[in-house]
Amino acid sequence: MQIKFHKLSPEVPTPVYQTDGAVAFDLAANVDVVIPAGEVAIVPTGLVIETPKGFALVLASRSSLPRKKGLNLANGIGVVDQDYCGPKDEIGILVRNFTEQPVEIKKGERLAQGMFVRVEKAEFVETEKPHAEQSRGGFGSTSGYHA
Repeated sequence: MQIKFHKLSPEVPTPVYQTDGAVAFDLAANVDVVIPAGEVAIVPTGLVIETPKGFALVLASRSSLPRKKGLNLANGIGVVDQDYCGPKDEIGILVRNFTEQPVEIKKGERLAQGMFVRVEKAEFVETEKPHAEQSRGGFGSTSGYHA
């Protein structure tokens, strides 16, 4: 699969998979930035990426980000739509500093990873009643569920 992308400045690194077995490519900061303690910030990548039809670009935290930097993705994961690829549609990494100290990010630091995930659009059909005859339990729990 070929992915079209645009660098907003020449020094932005081209996205690459770090190993042959990697399923996601790394995304790096395009600027130096300091995230104050407890704050949320968008870290620009300098990339506009065209997500192919039938796919979503899903952004996830690099596994080392919380341990090494005290940051996590503020929204858990990021989802980049297929039509988010205009001239000003830069991929940003929304991070939250969960520490009590400012966190410094240097230009070029890899913070997140992106993967293309196949998606289908659903057609929603309203019904008169739920499909299942029995509820399975409370929110976040399957306690008491017996099929």
